[in-house]
Amino acid sequence: METIPDQADGRVSHSYSGGRPATVTRIDEYDMTLKTTPAAHAVQLIDAVFPGDTNHHGTLFGGVALAHMDKIAFLVAARHARAPFVTARTERIDFENPGRIGDLIEATGLITRVGTRSVDVEVELVAENPLTGERRLCTRGLFVLVAPKGPDTKLPFPPLPKPAPSVETGRLHMVDMVFPAQTNHYGSLFGGDALKMMGRAAFIASSRHMRRPMIMGTCDRIDFKSPIREGEMIELISEVVMAGPDSVLIRVELWAENLMNGERRHSATSTFTMVVVDRAA
Repeated sequence: METIPDQADGRVSHSYSGGRPATVTRIDEYDMTLKTTPAAHAVQLIDAVFPGDTNHHGTLFGGVALAHMDKIAFLVAARHARAPFVTARTERIDFENPGRIGDLIEATGLITRVGTRSVDVEVELVAENPLTGERRLCTRGLFVLVAPKGPDTKLPFPPLPKPAPSVETGRLHMVDMVFPAQTNHYGSLFGGDALKMMGRAAFIASSRHMRRPMIMGTCDRIDFKSPIREGEMIELISEVVMAGPDSVLIRVELWAENLMNGERRHSATSTFTMVVVDRAA
C-alpha cells in the first residue's frame, strides 16, 4: 500500500463499542485550537465516484474527470498568484486507468511555469480503492491558465514556488470551490452543501483509516460562524480523533479562503462518528 501524506496513517490500538464511544484511547489530545494559516501540503481535491459520475461502463465519465482536473488547476493558479484566472488550453490528456464506482478520486496540482500573465499547472488524477488502498494513476495533464487584464490582476506574479517539504500531520486536507448553483439567495454557500462537504470529508478520512465500508452514525452539533461566498475556495481539514474496531470519530474543520487576497475564515467545526457497515448483514 502506498503511503499517503497528510492522512491518518499512524494507526493505534483503540477500544470502541457500537456507533458511540465507550472506553477509548485518544490518538492525540482533542485539541480544538484552529490554525489560521494553511499548512505546507499539496492542494488536492478528493471526491468519491458515485453512479451519477459514471458512464454506461460503470467507470468515471471522462468529462467529470476533466472537470475535477480543471478545477484544481484553477485553485492552484489562483492561490499562487491571487488573480482571476481562466483556462486558456490544455495539452493532450491520455487516460491510462479507469476510476470505478466507489473509488476515491484525488486530483493534485503543481505549478510548473510562471509567465507574465499565465501559469502552467500539471494535474495528476489518481483513483484509490478505499478498502484496499490500491492507487492507480488515471491520467495527468498540463493546463495553461491566463489572468485577464484588470484591477484584480496584479503583476508581476510571484515566481515559481519551491517544492514544499512533506509535512506528516495526520490531517487530511482537501479543497473545493463555491459555484453559483451552490449558493443561496444571499450569495453564500447553502448550508446543505456545506454539510454534505463535511460529511464527505469524514467519510474519506474514515475510509482511509479503517479500510472498511463506512457509513455515518452521528453528526455532532454544527455552528456556522462565517459565510462562505461564491467564488471562494473551501478547505476541509479532517482528522481521526478516536478509533475502535468498528467505528471511528472524525473531526472536520471547514474553512473559506478568498482567492484574491488570501483571507482565511473559519466557518465551522464538528465531529462525525463513522461506523463500519456489514454488507453481509
